[in-house]
Amino acid sequence: MSAPERIPPRSVTPTDAGTGSAAAELLARGELTVRGRIREASNAALFCTIALDGREATCIYKPVAGERPLWDFPDGTLAGREVAAYEVSEATGWGLVPPTVLRDGPYGEGMCQLWIDVQAEAELLALVDAEEPEPGWKAIGLAEVGEGRTALLVHADDERLRRLAVLDAVINNADRKGGHLLPTTDGRLYGIDHGVTFNVENKLRTLLWGWAGEPLTTEAVDVLQGLLEGLGGPLGERLTALITPAEIDATRARVEALLTTGVHPEPSGEWPAIPWPPV
Repeated sequence: MSAPERIPPRSVTPTDAGTGSAAAELLARGELTVRGRIREASNAALFCTIALDGREATCIYKPVAGERPLWDFPDGTLAGREVAAYEVSEATGWGLVPPTVLRDGPYGEGMCQLWIDVQAEAELLALVDAEEPEPGWKAIGLAEVGEGRTALLVHADDERLRRLAVLDAVINNADRKGGHLLPTTDGRLYGIDHGVTFNVENKLRTLLWGWAGEPLTTEAVDVLQGLLEGLGGPLGERLTALITPAEIDATRARVEALLTTGVHPEPSGEWPAIPWPPV
């Protein structure tokens, strides 16, 4: 697949696209124009502009034709799972995934997602020379930093991250890296790159283990109960066009398990708990 020359990722501020359903409508119906390619992405990711009825925004378009086959995700498409993650995020009411749709584009059907301008100075992850995290931080684990030395990898004790940890447990995110966390100047936090999600096997790999084994918040329990109801109704119906029936059943089972245990999940020990590279 050919594309215009590379542009620096996340270097362009998006124009006002509206939020929620308005942004989704723009992405679904707007005229999509490819402006460049993000070569750092493991699959084809094209930087685009999209315009409709005088509104314009920047977005990412990932065509299915540019996806590399994955032996452990043989069914469906990465694009379908990205949109499914958005649908589940919207059902939580937390708005943790940028507006994302499945649509036709210059290179065929693909995922189209609103571009998010990042607050670069926001600090969500850190390496510290200590055995325990300071107040306001949660421990992830020890990391090698060279010359036989190790440091403690920590993430912020941030309610936005805690919500994202719950979402990742529901969608079985196999690749929650630091570079997939996008804090914005208006105080919001988005997660991106959800192509390896919804597997029927437990593949949760994340940097957000700081709450592992801790009780879920009352808010999270309420959200999970709403998801369980939605999976048996409108949400489940929307997901049928995006992931397999077995994957929907597995998602429902994960929600039920979270409600039964009442705690954030812990690493299973059967699968690497932290993605590599972590950022």
